[in-house]
Amino acid sequence: MKKVLSLVAVAGMFTFASCGQSAEQKAAEEAAKEQAKADSIATAEAAAAEAAAAAPVDSAATTEAAATATETAAPAHH
Repeated sequence: MKKVLSLVAVAGMFTFASCGQSAEQKAAEEAAKEQAKADSIATAEAAAAEAAAAAPVDSAATTEAAATATETAAPAHH
């Protein structure tokens, strides 16, 4: 009886082992993951670009920064 149960157990293990994914299924799953990753990156970049475009520009700060940069680059001669 132990031999019969052992054979049934071994047959069951082979049955479960054969139910795994094929190489083709694994490749398709990997491609889907890569596509999802690329889509996520594209969405994040689009959101960042939209936020940058929608952000109000502070013209006073921009003018001040440009003036400071000009003074630093070309100091006044006395």
